Amino acid sequence: MGILNATPDSFYAASRVQTEGAIRERVQQIVAEGGDIIDVGACSSRPGAEDVSPAEEMERLRRAMRVVRETAPDIPVSIDTFRADIAKAAVEEMGANIINDISGGELDKDMFPTVAKLGVPYVLMHMKGTPQTMQQAPHYEDVMKEVLLYFAERVQKLRDLGQKDIILDPGYGFGKTLEDNYHLLHHQDRLQLFQLPLLVGFSRKSMVHRLLQCSPEEALNGTSVLNALALQKGANILRVHDVKPCVEVLKIVTKTLAS
Repeated sequence: MGILNATPDSFYAASRVQTEGAIRERVQQIVAEGGDIIDVGACSSRPGAEDVSPAEEMERLRRAMRVVRETAPDIPVSIDTFRADIAKAAVEEMGANIINDISGGELDKDMFPTVAKLGVPYVLMHMKGTPQTMQQAPHYEDVMKEVLLYFAERVQKLRDLGQKDIILDPGYGFGKTLEDNYHLLHHQDRLQLFQLPLLVGFSRKSMVHRLLQCSPEEALNGTSVLNALALQKGANILRVHDVKPCVEVLKIVTKTLAS
């Protein structure tokens, strides 16, 4: 899953694309490097990000999706949003195929009924707090236990509404300390008990560059290591800025696990 940030304030500056030309180039790059899905975000979810109005998010998304669909009409597109109205318009009017909700339906009570009615795959992510508050001293007695209980409850709510296709995302970096993130990764294979696809996103995040004492721009090697470990522990979808290195990791790990 290649990231397309139609935002001016994503934490990784090199990933921001706002003009039509830049969006088109990014889409072409993701496709050429072997991406299977494009994840389009029009509202930054980095720690401490300022809230964006629904109107602004919708405008950014319409502009980006028009170019995406002109450039790559057949590739599956995921929309990174926590707003039900945005999700509905993205699927019904813009040609989106998947909804990727960082809030697990907790920031908009209408999200679960909306995606169930839309009938598209839904990425259910675990986040403690909001993007504005999530990294202000997050605390867990047992982070893995809390994530498991959270998914058990939220998956059941979705099932009760008739939602069929659910993808789980443990939410690395969303309301979690450095230690929490690595504890989650160590025990990530426990999420397989749900028998649902698993999406992970480490790409150039602070759990990489803080540990390695480098910048996000220097965090590609660490990201690739985490992607390899995640695949070995059951990940099915890797959400990344750098598609070509990720495809190489996938080929090597897949070959190793099949040998």
